[in-house]
Amino acid sequence: MQGSYVLVIKLFENCKIEIGSIGVVNFEKGWYAYVGSGLNYLDKRIQRHLRDEKNLHWHIDYFLSKGEIEEVLYGEGEKRKECDIANLLAEDFSVIEGFGSSDCKCEGHLFYSEDISKLRNKITSSFRTVGLKPERW
Repeated sequence: MQGSYVLVIKLFENCKIEIGSIGVVNFEKGWYAYVGSGLNYLDKRIQRHLRDEKNLHWHIDYFLSKGEIEEVLYGEGEKRKECDIANLLAEDFSVIEGFGSSDCKCEGHLFYSEDISKLRNKITSSFRTVGLKPERW
């Protein structure tokens, strides 16, 4: 299984989180969307994010120590679409600079919204725009 995914995460309170190489970041309570891909094992990547016990390796691992995944949307495909999805989300939402984008030229792959409906709608439309069928995990 190959493709791209978005984790929809709820942060219940304002907090500071040490994010690996980025350092300490201030986060507002609200909704976040994290865009990633799994071109070899998409299912295993998503399952890893959903586990409570894991080594802190990626930026998202640090963020998930405080946030809670509410849902996962994914689309199967052989080509890397995460940057395309991230660029579409950046049109409407605040991006956390440098988050999850150390291996690409994107400003970031984590986005903030106070409005979960607007966030969900944009995620779904972004998948369709890049040619992926959005599915719920």
